[in-house]
Amino acid sequence: MTVDKAVLAFAGFVVLAGLALGYFISPWWYLLSAFAGANMLQAAFTGFCPAAMIFKALGLKPGIAFK
Repeated sequence: MTVDKAVLAFAGFVVLAGLALGYFISPWWYLLSAFAGANMLQAAFTGFCPAAMIFKALGLKPGIAFK
């Protein structure tokens, strides 16, 4: 698995988890999905993604988007 695919999978998990927790636990959990979306948006423009740096440090192969 590449860093790019890991970042996308992790972001998708965080968004879905935030939606599920918001529905079943408390509407405040929707902020988790909002944070994940804001992070994806800023990463698209700046190229800075903390999750990509963590996955790279864990030894995943670099991809096209995050090298």
